[in-house]
Amino acid sequence: MRPNKIKQMWRDGKSGTMGWCSISHPFTAEMMARQGFDCLCVDLQHGTSELNTILPMLQAISQTETVPVVRVAWNDPAAIMKALDLGAYGIIVPLVNNAEEAAQAVAACRYPPTGFRSSGPVRAAHYGGANYFTEANDEIVVMAMIETKEGIANLDEICATPGLDAVYIGPADLSFALDLPPQPDNPNPVHLETCDKIRDTAHKHGIKAVMHCAGAEFAAGAIERGFDMVMLTSDLNSMVAGVRAQLDDFTARTSG
Repeated sequence: MRPNKIKQMWRDGKSGTMGWCSISHPFTAEMMARQGFDCLCVDLQHGTSELNTILPMLQAISQTETVPVVRVAWNDPAAIMKALDLGAYGIIVPLVNNAEEAAQAVAACRYPPTGFRSSGPVRAAHYGGANYFTEANDEIVVMAMIETKEGIANLDEICATPGLDAVYIGPADLSFALDLPPQPDNPNPVHLETCDKIRDTAHKHGIKAVMHCAGAEFAAGAIERGFDMVMLTSDLNSMVAGVRAQLDDFTARTSG
């Protein structure tokens, strides 16, 4: 089976980068995948993609060495299994509140006897290659998002869930959980302290910690603080920032 680059990097003690697809289009996904991210996530929770539109995006990402990841909209086994059958090599599950929910997410990503994933990798077996059924349980990455009051309270038991590969910090919803206004790359000391607690608890249980960032400066700081992967930027944010920079530069050069 095609090895999962992210798992290999983590085994080697290396950190990784993730890009983000908020726009539902295969050409956008292909261009993002060609920029050099270690993995690229198609967002079904807050992006414009739907479960029935992700196939061409996963096909586009798969033209590159970038690992295809999907954030599902909910901890729904049917959606998780469908994304995996279409070729996702990583699943991000939002709003995980306790060990039971974490265990359900893991089980949906694993074939029996480890989990209850149904057999039917219509594309995944062709993308993944030979021995997919026997090796997929060891190659698919499962990440649980820690971003609620309950999730913080149950952090230890979530991180101790057998088969969970990583916890993923959703900074905006985590801000809500901490009674703070949501903002990207939150510098609030309470927010930073909570993120570090999540990282330390994950590492204590032998799993990885991933930080969702909005820019290079904060993302580099997260790596320096010991996070194992950072989501660096999205297609939508990069497009808006690039256009805004050109328009502002043009206006400055032509005004007056």
